[in-house]
Amino acid sequence: MNINLGQPFLALIFFIETLAAQDTVQHVIAGRQNEDSQEKKPYVILISADGFRFDLAEKYHAKNLLRLRDSGVSADYMESSYPSLTFPNHYTIITGLYPAHHGIVDNTFFDRKKNQQYAIRLRPAVLDSSWYGGTPLWVLAEKQHMLSACFYWVASESAIQGVRPTYYYTFNDIIPMDERIKTVKEWLQLPPEKRPHFITFYFPQVDHQEHLFGPDSKEAIEAVQFVDENVGRLVQAVDSLHLAVNFIFLSDHGMIKVDNQSTLNLPDQVDTSEFKVLPGTALLHLYAKNPQYIQPTFVALRHAARDYDVFLTTSMPEKWHYSKKDDFYDRLGDIILVPHLPKVFNIGNGRVPLGEHGFDPAIPEMRATFYAWGPAFARNRKIRGFENIDVYPLIAKILGLTVTDKIDGGLDILNDALAK
Repeated sequence: MNINLGQPFLALIFFIETLAAQDTVQHVIAGRQNEDSQEKKPYVILISADGFRFDLAEKYHAKNLLRLRDSGVSADYMESSYPSLTFPNHYTIITGLYPAHHGIVDNTFFDRKKNQQYAIRLRPAVLDSSWYGGTPLWVLAEKQHMLSACFYWVASESAIQGVRPTYYYTFNDIIPMDERIKTVKEWLQLPPEKRPHFITFYFPQVDHQEHLFGPDSKEAIEAVQFVDENVGRLVQAVDSLHLAVNFIFLSDHGMIKVDNQSTLNLPDQVDTSEFKVLPGTALLHLYAKNPQYIQPTFVALRHAARDYDVFLTTSMPEKWHYSKKDDFYDRLGDIILVPHLPKVFNIGNGRVPLGEHGFDPAIPEMRATFYAWGPAFARNRKIRGFENIDVYPLIAKILGLTVTDKIDGGLDILNDALAK
């Protein structure tokens, strides 16, 4: 199936590819192998379809996903962590920690101690392991002498705690889907001592098309069908090997149509000589250069606010786990502005997309998908909605890995997803 990606998306991909020097080579860390005891463990393939809202498979008749879901486990939804953005949530899924606890608090943010900015398009920052807290699942596996492989995932290119996946790729959109699927099959055909037991796989197409054309567009439908078709092909290729492979298909967040015509500007009450303000649409972080300006600016903003809420980081909604007390790496703004949907801010972004995310995870349109199937999972079982922090301990349990760090997730709900 061919997808018309559109000129804005192609320009973005060209930019990303240029930054990554079009690195399409598979990177392999030499000298590693599975311990004998790990060779006998099951396999998990974790598939993320960016922006694949909880209702899209049924809404757009994703026949392969619906069939696979019905053979295993499906959740009513999976709740994203705040803010419901790509980098914070992918890293939450892979660490079991809320964004403020693992340090990737937004797609773009500022670190006071480093006096540096992190942004998803700043290649040196993305590759710098000092930005990433927690222990990603591939690091957990590798430290316990179980091999891992990543065909893309947030932070998988960085040596977190000095460890990368044994097999990984630098993110690019050049490698054809046929080759990606073929590579996963080849990984699973390696000798047992060299075969990865934990594999990640990433689809960006739905998110890109929803941003450009909205979640109800024909382009979004085509992207859902593209993902569905290729998940079906991936599963067919893997199933032909007759291994004990478990699949988890999920997403990082949902998507909603926003008012991208009458956008919100930076309020006049914010003095940019006294506050550092980074680009944003679904939330704005205001970093005070001098603490004495925080309270008077907060009061002025609260008085003037019409289409947005104003929070001190010391008094954020508890349910978001995004307050000063949660800010383990001191990376949240002192004041945070949150627009009232369908309004969004337009600070340093050029033209705002038609579809957006990053809002309160409790909003139904921000809910993500969770389906799972394979020998470790129950059959024909539906479970209630849960938070994405719970995926980490689930995968660790299936793989027989010992969780070594304190995490935010647990198995209260997802125990019901496992075969008894």
